[in-house]
Amino acid sequence: MRSIVEKLVEEAVQENPKLFLIDLKISSDNTIIVIVDGDQGVSIKECMRISRHVEHNLDRETTDFSLEVTSPGLTEPLVNKRQYIKNIGRNIVVKTETEKFDGELVKVDDNDITLKWKVREPKPVGKGKVTIVKTAVLPYENIKQTKVKLKF
Repeated sequence: MRSIVEKLVEEAVQENPKLFLIDLKISSDNTIIVIVDGDQGVSIKECMRISRHVEHNLDRETTDFSLEVTSPGLTEPLVNKRQYIKNIGRNIVVKTETEKFDGELVKVDDNDITLKWKVREPKPVGKGKVTIVKTAVLPYENIKQTKVKLKF
């Protein structure tokens, strides 16, 4: 069943090149969860279109199933390079094995991302503090989790 569902989801996603698959889960009780994202987000209409494409091409007579097509939630981690690209200019929190970075995503490459942030540090000479802009280049393989930082 998984290979059929994967093929159907792939067909539906390919109809709109701005969309991409994030995750596909099929539980033992045939609950199918499809998570898609898009370069400019995903509309409910697109989720419905993908759902219909999958549902109309699976035979409920053969296998009973439930289907949910959704976009990733605001608090879900980024897992796809295209998600990083769509979030350039936003503040993110990145956890590596040893550190946590909180800054603006300024660049996304094939192998890494670049963050920048401001910190207040003591002046090298004299009293007081000075604002310094720091940057970090983080390879994807070192990233354990990345989440968009929500502003309220």
